[in-house]
Amino acid sequence: MTLEDLGYYPALDNYLKENDLAAFTIGRVIAEHKERYTVKTVDKEYDSEIIGHLRFTTVSRADFPATGDWVVVSPYNHNNALIHAILPRKTVIARQAVGTYGEKQIIATNIDYAFIVQAVDRDFNINRIERYLTLCYASNVSPVIILNKIDLIGETELKDLVSKVQERIKQVPVFTISNENLRGIDKVKECIKKGQTYCLLGSSGVGKSTLCNTLSGEQFMRTDTISSSTNKGRHVTSHRELLILENGGILIDNPGMREVGLTDSDIGFATTFDTIMNVSKNCKFRDCTHTTEKGCAVIAALQNGEIDKSSYLNYLKMEKEKEHFESTLAQKRKKDKAFGKMLKNYKKNHFK
Repeated sequence: MTLEDLGYYPALDNYLKENDLAAFTIGRVIAEHKERYTVKTVDKEYDSEIIGHLRFTTVSRADFPATGDWVVVSPYNHNNALIHAILPRKTVIARQAVGTYGEKQIIATNIDYAFIVQAVDRDFNINRIERYLTLCYASNVSPVIILNKIDLIGETELKDLVSKVQERIKQVPVFTISNENLRGIDKVKECIKKGQTYCLLGSSGVGKSTLCNTLSGEQFMRTDTISSSTNKGRHVTSHRELLILENGGILIDNPGMREVGLTDSDIGFATTFDTIMNVSKNCKFRDCTHTTEKGCAVIAALQNGEIDKSSYLNYLKMEKEKEHFESTLAQKRKKDKAFGKMLKNYKKNHFK
């Protein structure tokens, strides 16, 4: 086992030297358990926690370690270690934190490719795929779409679904698979490269954990059936976990996400809806909302069939959501700044 086998990249070497961290043990976070982390090094795995200084200098949840992070640790016995620093992240896939406005929740870090998994027999939704694409593009992560459970539908229906996806989403690979009869699994395995990190994104019940087990060849992740009463997936994977596959690829499974809240992801948004964004350059007004304005090139393109109507409606919905997050984030920063100023003045006046 080498650091490269865990996905280590040379750009981190300079950071270690410049920050006097080269003497520490380097490892990668392979699992999270409520502010405790399993860190895998070249030699072994450690149950780890962050040091007090790192804890008290955090500003948001994004400052804590996440699955996929490279960290420096100091073991203090055979099984435990302290995390002293998080190394710079190459990529970060994040969504809006559930129930917390203006804050991000990191899904995984240092990801090269994301497998966006959807089941073809239930809850199939191209709008949701576009949401996941936006998360990927915002982080410069390459997306791959996987349509799972194809053994449950006929060939004609499958071809129709694939066609619908490819009509709306261009230049993204689409794989069709079945974890039951293993159809299509070999093609997925062939695209996984040694030393590259992949994560699984999708709702509960689409078969992510089963796919993880299939790709690894072992029963790493617990799986469950779809609820018969709600026809929705049960949350089985409760935390993120990183696995090294037999062919050298690195895979991160994630809990199912029923909410995929957008953050301030302008680049991701523009890439997902590139057709709309390109057409909008011809709008009469620079601040066009593409809803009611005269001279709107997007509305004209929608009417002549150049832009897909479902994609357009999803664009409007996600644009409104993104603007709300950005507005909330600005308000949060303003409050934090005011609180910091108040605290500074209090210290100045009471601790002279």
